This record gives sequence, structure tokens and C-alpha cells, in this order.
Amino acid sequence: MTILYGIKNCDSVKKAKKWLEQENIPYQFHDFRTDGFSAALLAEFTNSVDLIALLNKRSTTFRNLSEDIKNNLTDEVMTEAILAQPTLIKRPLLKHNQAFLVGFKDSQYQETLL
Repeated sequence: MTILYGIKNCDSVKKAKKWLEQENIPYQFHDFRTDGFSAALLAEFTNSVDLIALLNKRSTTFRNLSEDIKNNLTDEVMTEAILAQPTLIKRPLLKHNQAFLVGFKDSQYQETLL
């Protein structure tokens, strides 16, 4: 099963969806805003992907965090921040079988999915 996680208006998510559709790869889309986000889902991600790799430091959400949080990025602080604001996760996040891919790179998708 292939699941694409993100938010529907994200340009990278749109590119990933388009790529999956062009390659006729069936997938389920999970929008963090409409389908929800939980500690259990974050734990599933972090079992395979390092927490710091999930953090989108280029996002507006990250830039709007307090300096206290940005200067103290422990696992606990990052987990709390991501649970409060799931848009801090680098998008899209693709789960294919048990593998996770962070971000969209055509070559990485080809290697993993084809």
C-alpha cells in the first residue's frame, strides 16, 4: 500500500500526486489538516525517519516559531511542536510498503516505486 501524507495545497505534494497518477500507482492521500494528525502517526514516521529529517526548517510555520523553540530542538521539543503544528513536517511524506520517503524527488520515487 502506498500512502502520501501532506496538505493538499502544497506544491511538492501536488507534484508527487501528479507523478503517482502519471505512473498509474494507486495511493491513498492523507491530508494532515482534514484527516488529522496524532502522536501515533508521528511515532510511526519516527520509527523509520529521523525526527530532524522530518522537520521542514524552510517552512513559514518553522520561521514563525519562537526563538526559544528554534534554539532548543531536542526530540521532545520537536515532537511537541510537530504535534501542535503538523505543517512543520517536510512534505510530502510517502509511505510505500514499509519505506518512507521525505520530500519529492522524481529519481527517488522511481527507484523506490518502479
